[in-house]
Amino acid sequence: MDDLDTRPFHIAFGTTDYGLRAWVTGTNGTLETTLAYWRAIAEEVRRLSPSGLLVVDDMDGLPPPPEQLLQFVQAMRGQGMEAVRIAYVEKHAEQIPDVEFAGLLANENGFDARVFPDEDAAVRWLRYGER
Repeated sequence: MDDLDTRPFHIAFGTTDYGLRAWVTGTNGTLETTLAYWRAIAEEVRRLSPSGLLVVDDMDGLPPPPEQLLQFVQAMRGQGMEAVRIAYVEKHAEQIPDVEFAGLLANENGFDARVFPDEDAAVRWLRYGER
């Protein structure tokens, strides 16, 4: 059994007219899991160099607590994500405030990221939204 079989998440990647789509399922709840799946996404971004990235978070469990979100954002610097426009869809409405806080921290740290409650709005922003 390798690491891919033991990870608490799965990512299905697909290429689209707006860039790269990453659909994340599994169980979250820790900073380590969040960093692991974002690093896997960053690896695919470095490989494909898309102009846009749609991340659809359909994971069970909670995001890392607010006091760890800055640590997460800072850990992602230099991973190649600064050059891509990131639309993040949170499928669990009650988690959107925490995820929006992470998005604000990301933007303050050099990322172009925005959080959406649904995929249609996220795709519209990736295709047509302001830069």
